[in-house]
Amino acid sequence: MRKIELEIVALSHSITQTHSYAIVLGEVNGLRRLPIVIGGFEAQAIAVALEKMQPSRPLTHDLMKNFLNAFNVDLQEIIISNLQEGIFYSKLICSSQEDVVEIDSRTSDALALAVRFGCPIFTYENILDNAGILLEDSAMKKEKKPVSTEKSNENLQSLSLEDLNTLLKDVLDQEDYIRAISIRDEINQRKKKS
Repeated sequence: MRKIELEIVALSHSITQTHSYAIVLGEVNGLRRLPIVIGGFEAQAIAVALEKMQPSRPLTHDLMKNFLNAFNVDLQEIIISNLQEGIFYSKLICSSQEDVVEIDSRTSDALALAVRFGCPIFTYENILDNAGILLEDSAMKKEKKPVSTEKSNENLQSLSLEDLNTLLKDVLDQEDYIRAISIRDEINQRKKKS
């Protein structure tokens, strides 16, 4: 089967499941999108890596990357290889000097590792046919920035810069990195205006 390369185009709160997030993968040089519901922990892990944030202590996926690096194992690619009863299955394709191995993985964990290693993400045609969404050309042009971490019930614009900085510190202390990204973005936007 021919592999199709994907990239992360959005990360946001899931509108279909409470306490979950949706990550949207887009076909590279194509119009199809693959939405996948993931848990909050994995969403934070992906957001931290995408935004190049440095948590005070390594997250689980950082630990896994450090472990693989320590033993000279490279994550070459991930493949979203199967879809059964609404559940996506993935494989980590890892290589060392001696061997190439495939390791079964939850898709959310595979994506968190792919972002950290900077490796490509692939799937197969039948998975995009079954679970993908086709965008029209006009919708593709209107897509916003690659990752959306906006929290709908929080109006950051009404807070002062001092309050935003205090809130950012508190949120980072709580390790709520997704919320921290939106606060940081609001602070940066205000600094550009002044």
